[in-house]
Amino acid sequence: MPTRSGPSLPLPAVRALRKLGADIRDARLRRRIPTATMAERASITRPTLAKVEKGEPGVQMGTYATVLFLLGMVQRLSELADIRHDETGLHLEEEQLPKRIRLSSSSSPSRKPKS
Repeated sequence: MPTRSGPSLPLPAVRALRKLGADIRDARLRRRIPTATMAERASITRPTLAKVEKGEPGVQMGTYATVLFLLGMVQRLSELADIRHDETGLHLEEEQLPKRIRLSSSSSPSRKPKS
């Protein structure tokens, strides 16, 4: 069912965003960074920071990236869709590999009889 902000997200995506927001909030609190300071450093408003910490999907990805950068956690963002962790994609790719490889007569090295 579409909402004013766009189509609704799948429930697992909603849960993942909420967890991300809660983890960002916990990281900020562990570092004892006040909301006003974090918002100022990220060049966002305090209400936008509150949306980030709630995991709201309408917040721009760049805002999440900036907040993660300020927390020293941005390197994890680049690993989200890393192909090395794409088990389904790797499995599908493996299925496409040939079962056998035959050398054609033109590409095989010439064999000389032993003397």
